[in-house]
Amino acid sequence: MTKLLITRPLPQTVLDAAHSIADVEVRETNTPMTERELRAAMWMYDVILPTLGDECSAGMMEGRCKLLANFGVGYNHIDVDAARAAGVAVTNTPGAVTDATADIALMLMLMTCRRAGEGERMVRAGSWQGWHPTQMLGLHMSGKTVGIIGMGRIGQAIAKRCHYGFGMEVVFYNRSAKTVDIPARQTDTLHECMAAADIVVLAIPGGPATRHMIGHAALVAMQPHAHLVNIARGDVMDETALVAALEAGQIAGAGLDVYEHEPTIPEALVALENVVLLPHLGTAALEVRESMGMMAVENVAAFVQGSPLPNSV
Repeated sequence: MTKLLITRPLPQTVLDAAHSIADVEVRETNTPMTERELRAAMWMYDVILPTLGDECSAGMMEGRCKLLANFGVGYNHIDVDAARAAGVAVTNTPGAVTDATADIALMLMLMTCRRAGEGERMVRAGSWQGWHPTQMLGLHMSGKTVGIIGMGRIGQAIAKRCHYGFGMEVVFYNRSAKTVDIPARQTDTLHECMAAADIVVLAIPGGPATRHMIGHAALVAMQPHAHLVNIARGDVMDETALVAALEAGQIAGAGLDVYEHEPTIPEALVALENVVLLPHLGTAALEVRESMGMMAVENVAAFVQGSPLPNSV
């Protein structure tokens, strides 16, 4: 029977489905696997179901394992080229995460624009003195312009929520030409998109091609009243440049669900009042995690049956 390693505990419905098709071992900890653990696992299992933080890099692809069935749509923690060269297939879970991640983007947009995190801290600290007309004035989001960087499934889901829900104008930057089914304008350059928007949302994949794509030059292009939201991958953002922009007032605020070296967050970023920090909640709903897990299991089932992989990357 196919031996499957699931690298972190998953919802019970997913585990039950996995047990029905394979000889399953679940690693009972929520920390990422170490390099030593991963190297050993590649020799011990036919399939590994890794998650965010399990760094499957080049030089670690030798062994018995022939499928990395990733739990998540993002797979920048897996060296896909090295896997392919070693005869190891890689799959992911697209679609299952789209709406949940787009919802988090809108939540962060509202939180940073309307200073919700700052206000909640004020109330909890007991320092709120009551309502008055000029207290904590933020940016009114309805009718503003959103700039979306990366117009894939998630980017388009965000754009629809912004346009139809908040009457926002949508501009976007994508590395290739993109036709979308909502009113939106594609800009020629990243900086043009950043400059045109009141709120910029990052929805691009992580990896070497996009690492630090949003750095000093991109942030300088933004308007001083504008806000930045990242629900993509932490490494697309140069966090040092972001801290500097926030401290200098080059941009008004930021809302982050992902970080460059998570779970480590720079102290300078934590200290800022004009930033909202979430603990990577993008898909943190039971039904979404179940859907992701079942999609990953479907990829494993296809591998076991010798069928085409539904979500090969």
